[in-house]
Amino acid sequence: MLSRRSDLAAEAKRIWSEDNLADLDGAGESVEERRGFQVTTVTITGDRAAEELCKPKGRYVTVELGRFLRREDDSFEAGAQVIAQVLAELLGGQSGPVLVVGLGNPAITPDAVGHLVVKDALVTRHLRRQMPDAFAQFGDLAALEPGVLGTTGVESVDVVGAVVREVRPAALIAVDALASRSMERVCRTVQIADSGIVPGSGVGNARGALSKETLGIPVIALGVPTVVDAATLTLDVARDAGVELDPEALRSRSGSMIVTPRDIDSNVRTISRLMAYGINLAVHRGLTVRDVDMFLG
Repeated sequence: MLSRRSDLAAEAKRIWSEDNLADLDGAGESVEERRGFQVTTVTITGDRAAEELCKPKGRYVTVELGRFLRREDDSFEAGAQVIAQVLAELLGGQSGPVLVVGLGNPAITPDAVGHLVVKDALVTRHLRRQMPDAFAQFGDLAALEPGVLGTTGVESVDVVGAVVREVRPAALIAVDALASRSMERVCRTVQIADSGIVPGSGVGNARGALSKETLGIPVIALGVPTVVDAATLTLDVARDAGVELDPEALRSRSGSMIVTPRDIDSNVRTISRLMAYGINLAVHRGLTVRDVDMFLG
């Protein structure tokens, strides 16, 4: 199993292949370009592959944000549309109510992704119920921030489960921070998966899973890597330098230390907005980025 931690399936698969000098049965991969963005899909279908990669079975789609980060023309709109397209595909074309759950702790910048995405979500559930004719052209979107166990005393999965039973959404989109293997991917990729999510995994504080098994509805996980596990980063740097270290000894010394870039504040705000607009375009079909700007403005 992996000794170098990554929440990104594409990275985890590459790590395994590098370590074993072989392909992993039950884990397929395809790469394509959409609107100038590289999109990598890893599909985990085998029990052994799921165990080796430490990932549940499912589809994991990674969108490289190079074009957006270079500030190319129309890159925000194109990036939001690509994220929306992937979300729609993983949702299976369903048009029922969607609940967006912003996970994490807004007081900790690398963990504030969920909070920032919810802020820019175009919430319409209440409006569609109060004025159904006026808002008939919009999708049905609700949003929730369950907080973290340390401040609420309640597990996120329990809060979300109670809201799901009351609101009865057709699907849930859970947004959280992730951990990457390398600093080169931090705030430079977005991963979208249909396998659910474990809140807090990106900052080393994993809690109860949000998944179809625990909630009874499809759960799409949307995340961006904001941190690198210190032990993982050290192992990679040492390996690049031709030095082999003992992963267990290193992890025992580094503990739960994580590393994040110094410009994390602006990066998290910018990419969280992109992700939120992707959700808005996926749920409110027919709207454009300019429309969303107007309604949120």
